[in-house]
Amino acid sequence: MIESTVSYTIMSTDEPSHSTETQGHEHHEVKGPGYPTPAAMRTESEREKTAFVMAPRVGMDVDGPDFIGVVDVDPDSDTYAELIDTVEMPNKGDELHHFGWNSCSSSCHAEGLTRDYLIVPGQRSSRIHIVDAADPRQPTIEKVIEPEDVFEYDLSAPHTVHCVPGGKIVISMLGNADGELPGGFLQLDQDDFSIDGHWESDRGDMKMNYDYWYQPRHGVMLSTEWAAPKTYYPGFDLDDVENSKYGDSIHIWDWETKEHRQTLTFGEEGLIPLEIRMPHNPEETEGYVGAALSSNVIRFWEDGDGNWEWEKVIDIEDREHPDWDMPVPGLVTDLLLSLDDQYMFFSNWLHGDVRMYDISDTGNPRLVDQVWAGGNFGDRQEVSGHDIRGAPQMLQLSRDGRRLYWTTSLFSSWDNQFYPEIGEEGSLMLKADVYPEEGRMELDEEFVVDFGDAPGGPARAHEIRWPGGDCTSDVWQ
Repeated sequence: MIESTVSYTIMSTDEPSHSTETQGHEHHEVKGPGYPTPAAMRTESEREKTAFVMAPRVGMDVDGPDFIGVVDVDPDSDTYAELIDTVEMPNKGDELHHFGWNSCSSSCHAEGLTRDYLIVPGQRSSRIHIVDAADPRQPTIEKVIEPEDVFEYDLSAPHTVHCVPGGKIVISMLGNADGELPGGFLQLDQDDFSIDGHWESDRGDMKMNYDYWYQPRHGVMLSTEWAAPKTYYPGFDLDDVENSKYGDSIHIWDWETKEHRQTLTFGEEGLIPLEIRMPHNPEETEGYVGAALSSNVIRFWEDGDGNWEWEKVIDIEDREHPDWDMPVPGLVTDLLLSLDDQYMFFSNWLHGDVRMYDISDTGNPRLVDQVWAGGNFGDRQEVSGHDIRGAPQMLQLSRDGRRLYWTTSLFSSWDNQFYPEIGEEGSLMLKADVYPEEGRMELDEEFVVDFGDAPGGPARAHEIRWPGGDCTSDVWQ
């Protein structure tokens, strides 16, 4: 963990402002967005008061557009644990999935930038929405990039959004304009959100894409694999796995030249590697990826010769279930690291638990606690009178590492296949209190946001973001 030796202002993360005086910090007499170090974000930021939550309605009986929900997470508020605002998309069928900021702590030295805009892609439509979130309780749509403008670059199905140094935004794209392989990366300009074109200069042998992380201090980016959009859009088919239509590799990229450098192939040890995370300490050249179908967590690292290696460090055993014709995999669908890089959390969407590991010894993660809520094996199937539809899936940790929030929807067609009640009645947002000093978690019995009660009808709660940044959106130089 890096401690800060510079001065900065404590950022108000939930007050409306377009000013870098409240959205930035002092660093060599230059003000920019974010925090100078992970330690500064963890210890000096305010407690989260509102959350932005993706809420798709694709694949539901509700004839309405997707929306971004604003959830009150301030326990001192009269509307605590309520959906206090919604920003509806102007079109139907987008399938909002993941989203990110126009700028973050990787640009904290860049004068004039503010963290005021959310980049909100539609996974199915390839439409990209620019949302003004300067007032976190009343965000508004600023601009829409239409699919035709994206297809011009033979790309589709946007997924992970990261701001990057140099005034740019990079989005992983999972398919070509026809929804087939290969995917790639789309780059936007931070000033006017115009499309620059492809980020990568040489794609090498990368065909599939999904999530990515980068460490600018070491000039490296790593990306993961799901499948072609036309493969996963209809739902999960085991034959597609047997026919090698799902990923089993991660890719190493040169951050400066934007060239593909190396592929790490896991085979059956790492089928469908989805979420990838590296430590927040920018000195580190290692990290973890969750392999969903294999239900493994794989550690990767750079050796002394500049090559990358990998090993499986966590393995979740399949479990027998009377309603299944095959053993049920855990399905590791989301994974994150606390800002002090001490703990890793990940979700087993089909089993129904979220896990907490001590990763002080990075090569030997140690399970310290888990919370069961919903799923195929969880004893707890309701919270505060609300049936848990689905299971822990998308995760977000508070900046101080003391509250873990999650939602229970994965993807519309996969929800309808494995947890059809989500498609009928919507999904939930839940929370556990975390005690890092003791290495344990405890489900908060009082916090539940039921997106089945959303204005206009049920919705699927998915990814969560904090105003002011979080441990899955911010990268440091």
